[in-house]
Amino acid sequence: MTKSALIRRIAQTQPDLVERDVALAVNMMLDHMAACLTGGGRIDIRGFGSFSVRFRRARVGRNPRTGTPVSLGARYASSFKPGKRLRERVNGGQRFEDGRGYR
Repeated sequence: MTKSALIRRIAQTQPDLVERDVALAVNMMLDHMAACLTGGGRIDIRGFGSFSVRFRRARVGRNPRTGTPVSLGARYASSFKPGKRLRERVNGGQRFEDGRGYR
């Protein structure tokens, strides 16, 4: 789902809100989330999941086409860990046939 599709969906389900106001609210929320993560913070949304920033150390990777080594510098990367309710909802509570996890 794209941001514009999310805005449209919220505006359709909330007839008392104008799409312009929904767009403003969604953009403000995303800006605040980005500012929190940029400052090294963590975002926990109970039942949904948590967002955090993790440090990735410098390493040597490989070019997938040629196999030649490529130097990758240290960096910070955002990370998302789904909450239990989201994980259960996405997986539908069904196990894979080989028992590896949930479908």
